[in-house]
Amino acid sequence: MLPPEIVKKIKKIHIKSSRLVNTMMAGQYKSVFRGSGIEFEEVREYSPGDEVKSIDWKVSARLGRPFIKRYREERELVVILLIDMSASGNFGTTENLKREIAAETAAIIAFNAIKNNDKIGAILFTDIVEKYIPPKKGSSHVWRVIKEIFTFKPEHTGTDIQNAVLYLGRVCRKKTVSFLISDFLDQGYEKQLRMISKKHELIGVILSDPGDFHLPEAGIFYARDFETGKLIEIDADEKTRQQYNALKTKEYRESVELLSSSEIDPVEISTSDSAADALTKYFRYREKRKR
Repeated sequence: MLPPEIVKKIKKIHIKSSRLVNTMMAGQYKSVFRGSGIEFEEVREYSPGDEVKSIDWKVSARLGRPFIKRYREERELVVILLIDMSASGNFGTTENLKREIAAETAAIIAFNAIKNNDKIGAILFTDIVEKYIPPKKGSSHVWRVIKEIFTFKPEHTGTDIQNAVLYLGRVCRKKTVSFLISDFLDQGYEKQLRMISKKHELIGVILSDPGDFHLPEAGIFYARDFETGKLIEIDADEKTRQQYNALKTKEYRESVELLSSSEIDPVEISTSDSAADALTKYFRYREKRKR
């Protein structure tokens, strides 16, 4: 049995995400994510207004009048959510933890996929791949994905993005649209990220919290690293706070720039912002880029 507070959060995200997909985001997802190609549908007689390049000259010559070939888009996509389940997801200085924003982001993407008859799957990872949920269709499958994010108890606490994207390359032979949802507190994954992005369309969803960039005005205090468990003593005087802010801001911008330089779209979402607004803004950006 799930704790009542967890059930309440899951239901809230489930209802909110479903409503957003049916209203604010209606049509956006479908217009920016295309199928993997086109397939032949039929040959029919030419009608005024049809494109000349569509004429099937062999059939036309054989039958003595013009015919055209018609194709249709292979709409179905496979969408994979690579979700960072490391211990830093339990951090948050607003009303939301990073883990909760990750769940909301994943739910919105998943409902968009299901609404457009695409398959949705998930890879939950820390410094190992903790769980793989194979792609399937259906709203009940979305519910399972959301529930797993909230209730899954990972064995490890660290982050290994390199291992996660290599796993994607192994289990998904065909091209996917994959969202890498993480705070990107990791290093040494650049080469593998670029390699996998040549086969799969990767979108990086960068999670952050205002507290990532600021030390409290608390004098001397102890802080524990969520992922390593290391306890350190900090004297948070003004100079130290400024240096910390500059360092963390620089590291964050480097993560964004690394994705962009690898031709991977970065989507920035803070725990103080709306995941829906950030995704809507990204979908609109992709629509404009297509024109």
